[in-house]
Amino acid sequence: MPGKNLDPTSPRALLGAELRVARERAAMSQAALGEKLFVSGSYVGQMEVGTRRITPELAQSIDEILGTGGFFTRNCGEGKSKYPDHFAAAAEAEALARAIREYAPQLIPGLLQTEAYAREVFRAYQPTATEETIDELVTNRLARAALLLDPTTPLLWCVLDETVLRRAGENKVVLAEALRHIASLIRSHRIIAQVLPFTAGPHAAMEGSLKLMSFEDAPPLAYVQGMSTGQLFDDPATVTHHALAYDLLTANALSPRKSLALIESVAEDYEHDQHA
Repeated sequence: MPGKNLDPTSPRALLGAELRVARERAAMSQAALGEKLFVSGSYVGQMEVGTRRITPELAQSIDEILGTGGFFTRNCGEGKSKYPDHFAAAAEAEALARAIREYAPQLIPGLLQTEAYAREVFRAYQPTATEETIDELVTNRLARAALLLDPTTPLLWCVLDETVLRRAGENKVVLAEALRHIASLIRSHRIIAQVLPFTAGPHAAMEGSLKLMSFEDAPPLAYVQGMSTGQLFDDPATVTHHALAYDLLTANALSPRKSLALIESVAEDYEHDQHA
């Protein structure tokens, strides 16, 4: 059985390593442990490398199955995520990804939002929320964008539906500023972005948003999201299916050069309209 409690400065990596040791000591494969936990074998592998956290519920089951005397229950306490339940696992995986490919059908992706844009989005979601609640939501969203402070990792490739560029509120400067922010990230070679124009017609991801994440030492994941719902997939066939959908989107989207020109042109139009 694992011994002393873990170093709290790096709980997930250490806890995952201890899970691997305990599983191998019990002579169980990842698939066998996953079957008892009612998750896939790849899910177990992702917990072992830290891509997914070990939740309190899973920790309790792991202790019972592997006979680890409550070790994982004691050490899984990362607390409640600051993100909504349907997005928490995806946000945690996003922070560890080496590459992120995302299709945004309605809104600028969270990693690319400005403070003013995020505030308008959250206020639209929760029109009666207090300012303190909105402030907290905005702070958490902007904190995710710290991933882009690294000059190269993760690789971020976004396909923006033209709807994203056209959904301007009364204060068009907010969207203009957000589009200028995206353009600056493109021009600094930090991200790749393409626009899927209205003229592309029906496409492979009309049912909703899509995020694909790949990792250095773990299988890729796919995340799809709807209204207050989201699902993270690790099944290889499902991930491959979503990856094909993304490839089809990029094939039908404008080139990166033409996309940048359109983004900056729309931003300029909004700036002129607001000034007038």
